[in-house]
Amino acid sequence: MLSIGVLYAWSVIKKNLIINWDWSSSEAGLPYTLAIVFMALGVFIGGRIQDKIGPKWVLTCGGTLAGFGMIFSGLVGNSPTGVAIGFGVITGIGMGFAYACSSPPALKWFHPSKKGMVTGFIIGGFGMAAIYLAPLASALLSRFSIETTLMILGVVPIIVCVPIAQFIKNPPAGYVPEAPKNLKKTAVKIAPATDFTLSEMIKTKRFYMLFFMFLFSSSAGLMILGNMPKIANLQVGITDTTLLAGLVAFLAFTNTFGRVLGGVMSDKIGPINAIFVVFVLQMLNMIGFIYYGSLAMLIVGIILIGFTFGTILSVFPAITAGQYGLKNFGANYGLMFIAWGLSGAVAPVIADYFYDIHKNFNTAYLLCAMVMVVLIFVNYLLKRNLTKIKN
Repeated sequence: MLSIGVLYAWSVIKKNLIINWDWSSSEAGLPYTLAIVFMALGVFIGGRIQDKIGPKWVLTCGGTLAGFGMIFSGLVGNSPTGVAIGFGVITGIGMGFAYACSSPPALKWFHPSKKGMVTGFIIGGFGMAAIYLAPLASALLSRFSIETTLMILGVVPIIVCVPIAQFIKNPPAGYVPEAPKNLKKTAVKIAPATDFTLSEMIKTKRFYMLFFMFLFSSSAGLMILGNMPKIANLQVGITDTTLLAGLVAFLAFTNTFGRVLGGVMSDKIGPINAIFVVFVLQMLNMIGFIYYGSLAMLIVGIILIGFTFGTILSVFPAITAGQYGLKNFGANYGLMFIAWGLSGAVAPVIADYFYDIHKNFNTAYLLCAMVMVVLIFVNYLLKRNLTKIKN
């Protein structure tokens, strides 16, 4: 997961595409948007395949595609279409295949009461990639061309992910994970333990409420992640490339921390309550971003966006496993993850659109805050629905 997280280095690359190749903000943002969409499709397809044949070969294919897409992007050079295909489509699918095969086997090795913590640590690796990839991309761009930088970054998932993939496997048949000693004090039971098939899951009302919440709650995080250097430059006046890369890395750190802490919080207070906390914080933070005009305030905003976005990515796989079981988790969460992909086609595109018109992101911030109000109400309806199921 640490090796395939090239998505979070795109904001550094995007800035150079605009400055050095004279791309528009929309052109430079398209590969990022496509990568999110195709990554989600890759998670869905890869998840279904790994449910049938296991994770090793799907993960191997994912690491190869993730790297090859970056190398292809470097080879095509100054071509918006070529980079969109290479990074957006090929690398996106590769990241999705690899992402799909990390959490399912991990969840099967540990007790269900640790779903949030396990998913938090696993997907935390993906978010942590930006801690080294953003500074690495910045350093490479200061010494090499954009084409060479893309090709060098493409080597990372091939030489790291593919060999490690050979050791990833599901537990043996009949394996039962040991329950923690303090299970009664820490575990929050929110759903029946029945294993749902994909077709059975989509017949439940709660699936659509969860999908809707995942779709729009991810939007704020993806918008900030894809535009962090531009926001820092626009609102705080930061121009130093090293500092800009450092802010991206710091955002990645808070994102990773949020995935782990949010997963643990989900295990303690229940995922529905954890989601409520996230929505309230996101609403307040989006309003705050309109007024963040100093480095100190921007750092506060980064901490909050990293924590909330990371928590979302920990809670939704945990709640999917809790609601619909682990037997078909790859396919079920793969479909749920499509919501994350669609959010990548909503928020970043809207943000770039309003930026091209107004030269700021204030309208996008305000829209995100308004959406959070709606999600708080949907979360209340979901909690009522789950209460009826338990009773």
